[in-house]
Amino acid sequence: MSVWDVVGPLLALAIGAVAGHFALRRRRGHDEPRASRAKILFPFVGRELSERALQATLRLAWAEQATIVPAYLATVPMQLALDVPVGRSCEEAFDVFEAIEQRAARVGVPVDGRIARGRNVRHALRTLLREVPGATRIVVAAASNGGRDGFSVDDVAWLLRNAPGEVLVLRPDPHEHAPPPAAYDEDPLLRSRPAA
Repeated sequence: MSVWDVVGPLLALAIGAVAGHFALRRRRGHDEPRASRAKILFPFVGRELSERALQATLRLAWAEQATIVPAYLATVPMQLALDVPVGRSCEEAFDVFEAIEQRAARVGVPVDGRIARGRNVRHALRTLLREVPGATRIVVAAASNGGRDGFSVDDVAWLLRNAPGEVLVLRPDPHEHAPPPAAYDEDPLLRSRPAA
């Protein structure tokens, strides 16, 4: 038995594995989400989506090859059990989830949607932070004057004091009139970037 009888099959196996790895990398398209362990939380309340906050989250996730974790914070009144179905408010949130998933898919960013329940926004945030440990960043939209969509000053202050990792708070654009979620189009700034 010669050395090539032993080394030859091992060398052929190694070359085949390397070639298969590069073939898989080449076949992965721009629209395919990348595997990632980093997570960016994107909690929201209400049924409107902050365009500025979504664009910032997509840019961060794309640059850091992270997964976006959009999370609807559902508030459940004290007289009801915390695990009671909250159908109507969640139905409104599903349109937002769909808009986020469509926009993220266009730029190849993976999404892991969640619903966090609580007695108020802070309780739901606390639950979310427990459910998604190790999130590197949290991106939230501040509420506009008198608006119910977005986080209040008190909730943002609580988040800044209690959240692990970095918190990015985006105030609303006073001139922004966000279209309904179904009308969201691809982010023109992300469209010009090459796929990673």
